Amino acid sequence: MNSPPARGNAAAPAMADLSADGRARLLDITRVRLFYSASVTPFAGMAFIVWFYLQGQDISWLLVELAAYLLGVWRLFVLRRRYLADRASLDSETVLEKWLPIVKRIAVLHGFGLALVVFLTAGKVTFEFAAVLHITYAGTIAANATHQTPVWGVFLRFFLCCWGPVVLMMPWTVPEHWHFVLLMGVLFGVAMYRHGITSHRFFVQQMKLEEDSAALAKRFRAAKEEAEQALQDKNRFLTTASHDLRQPVHAMGFLIQAIAHRNRDETLNGPLRDLQQSVRSVDLMFNSLLDLSKMEAGAVIAQRTPVLLDAIIEDVATMFREEANSRGLDLRIRIARREAVVLGDASLIRRCLINLTHNALRYTPHGGVLLSVRRRRGSWLLEVWDTGIGVALEEQKNIYTPFYRNAYSWGIDSAGHGLGLAMVARSAKIMEAGYGLDSVEGRGSRFWLSLPAMKHLKTGHTGSNNATTMSLTRLVPLSGSCLVIDDDPLVAKAWQSLMEAWGVEVHCAASGAEAFEVLRGGFQPQAILCDQRLRSGESGFEVFQALLEACPESGGAMVSGEFHSPVLEQAERDGYLVLRKPLQPPQLHAVLSQWLEPTEAAAESDRSGSAG
Repeated sequence: MNSPPARGNAAAPAMADLSADGRARLLDITRVRLFYSASVTPFAGMAFIVWFYLQGQDISWLLVELAAYLLGVWRLFVLRRRYLADRASLDSETVLEKWLPIVKRIAVLHGFGLALVVFLTAGKVTFEFAAVLHITYAGTIAANATHQTPVWGVFLRFFLCCWGPVVLMMPWTVPEHWHFVLLMGVLFGVAMYRHGITSHRFFVQQMKLEEDSAALAKRFRAAKEEAEQALQDKNRFLTTASHDLRQPVHAMGFLIQAIAHRNRDETLNGPLRDLQQSVRSVDLMFNSLLDLSKMEAGAVIAQRTPVLLDAIIEDVATMFREEANSRGLDLRIRIARREAVVLGDASLIRRCLINLTHNALRYTPHGGVLLSVRRRRGSWLLEVWDTGIGVALEEQKNIYTPFYRNAYSWGIDSAGHGLGLAMVARSAKIMEAGYGLDSVEGRGSRFWLSLPAMKHLKTGHTGSNNATTMSLTRLVPLSGSCLVIDDDPLVAKAWQSLMEAWGVEVHCAASGAEAFEVLRGGFQPQAILCDQRLRSGESGFEVFQALLEACPESGGAMVSGEFHSPVLEQAERDGYLVLRKPLQPPQLHAVLSQWLEPTEAAAESDRSGSAG
């Protein structure tokens, strides 16, 4: 599609930046207009033939031209069907190469066909006839200058072949007034030429906008798909890696409990308790990351159970008090005069408060942090106040966005990755709770959650939901034997250390083959604990089933860090006990107590306590 060189603002825009599809669509528009104009011409021309005949003129040649036009109209219908068939079957570049020359030739024939009528009637009609004929042609040129210009070369050929001869023949068609009419014809032609260029530019620009919009939409869809794929890959990675990531936390918890059980130095109780709390904090923070992934995947469904907020605040304050002291900050709590009981998910509420407290300590260089709960109408407000740097007004709308970090955070080594507040927002939405912040830059912030209050609560209903404060109380020694299958040497040593501290005879194996070798050596376990993912490629559950079949009197459970294992989910549905890493020692002790007996000394101590 060629564009004539021109100057200034009237220059026809080049179409090289349009795709073949865009140029072909412009050809579609031009072809429709050209075919329509050529098809209606013979029917409009009949009126002029009759008028010419009534003036006593010979109409033979006009009838010949009319017949040729009618034959051309039939030919246009045939070409239209072929064109549409090619558009449906051929690519745009091929269509342009084949049909653009054809459409241009039709434009030339149509233009000369109209000019031929002026030639056949020149000098034989009245001024009125010539004036109406010229006005009709001017209207046809004006209409085509608006609608036939998507392809500039087509309109230009029609315009020059029609209006050019008409203007040149004006001294013969209107001999008495040709001086004025010729000037008007030339000026009209210049105006239509410029108008045609403007219309052409409009069509090209519209097509360019459509192509840019389509390309932008395509890039947006591609970016959206890429982001969704990245999110799926991230969630898949976390799900796959959760087992390996949980292993060291699982081992540390067991080792701390084993040390605490053997410890006789009271001065070490405080550091051990802090170490245990730190491991718990790592576990909870890691769970927040996994929970955010599950929330993004729509896999988290909030429970609506009674939750005692006071216990959660006290627990979280205990967890962060040492960190606050190390930063020189004052961490305080303020609870209500009466029990603050809400309907919600205890785990989600706890992690929200942990993330908000962690965030407040991180962005508070001096002063302190206050955790409070207040009654507001039919709800309880769980609040975290700080005297930190605050949040700028323009940043507040983004503060709950995943991975968002303000300018100040990039200068902090422990500023995190912008996941904590995002998890708070997702959790609040899942629980259908309100959330928000009030902040003054340079003076501090208040982050809050609004949770519906429980009107009536019987004592004891919230104990299980909030019992996470860790204790160093020595657990009752047990008597019996246990077989542990875990291929991680560090975790196996932690299992062995904890079991021996409790007085349990334990053997650890890294695979099914090693486990059966232990059995063949005469070891008879009363309890079997097996990890799911073994490095040998075995399915831990299959090994576990085989061991239970070989030891029908034994109890047992699967212990795994995988949270989305179809095998383990099916095992739970089939009635097998599945425990999740990192497993807390009190929970493990309670499970083992079902299969192992307390030692005689422990039992005697219990009987003495009862008698007392």
